Amino acid sequence: MRRLFMQDDDEADTVGCCTLKVANVECIPGSFNLKFDFLGKDSIRYENTVEVKPEVYDAIGTFQKGKKQTDDLFDKLDTTKLNAHLKELMPGLTAKVFRTYNASITLDEKLYEETDDGDVAEKVVIYQRANKEVAIICNHQRTISKSHSAQMSKLTEKIEELKGTLKELKTDLDRAKKGKPPLKDAAGKQKRNLSPEAIEKKIASTNQRIEKMELAMKTKEDLKTVALGTSKINYLDPRITVAWCKRHEVPIEKIFNKSLLAKFAWAMDVDPQFRF
Repeated sequence: MRRLFMQDDDEADTVGCCTLKVANVECIPGSFNLKFDFLGKDSIRYENTVEVKPEVYDAIGTFQKGKKQTDDLFDKLDTTKLNAHLKELMPGLTAKVFRTYNASITLDEKLYEETDDGDVAEKVVIYQRANKEVAIICNHQRTISKSHSAQMSKLTEKIEELKGTLKELKTDLDRAKKGKPPLKDAAGKQKRNLSPEAIEKKIASTNQRIEKMELAMKTKEDLKTVALGTSKINYLDPRITVAWCKRHEVPIEKIFNKSLLAKFAWAMDVDPQFRF
């Protein structure tokens, strides 16, 4: 398989839907499943098994018959012929238009179904998860960042520090309720006397910080192999995002960076109730 993925000059041999090789698709015997295994855009490997209609399964088997593993699966098809056929079905329809529709309708439906009440940080996570579903559909994957492990370790350390602070605060609260002064801090310095109510507020605040960091850590781990930017830039109708931000009071800057805000300025006046 590696030999199929590499050209003579040892460069990655990437393929698309029209340039798949026979070896990139395997008909699984005793089922109607097709196993796909190929290098897509940015040399990211796509490996997935999909159940298809019997007609599709049989057609792929027919296309493979009598060919070598390195032969084109669809030897009589190219993107020009594919787009010409799609335009016969619907004026203006192309493979990219279909891909854009599929991505946009997925984002719209996921956001509509899954957005609950919560603070801005929680809503941003919901958006990222919906965007992840789009990225998976479009195969927008990426290699794990070299800094990912260090970032996760740093977050873990911060959470552990906060948990240590929380433990101290609970001890201080117990002593405050008994009229005793707080214990000295780790440096041996005497801490200020605070009322039980003030300490309880600090405990609540620390718990919130821990929850947000744990959420950020889980999200970062969940998205480590997914490229969210590609779909935002090229395949998602920006009106979906702008309308969602307006409906749920999420600052658009939390989703779009400066360049995207400029690129999609035309979408900013969309009605909050817009649905794709």
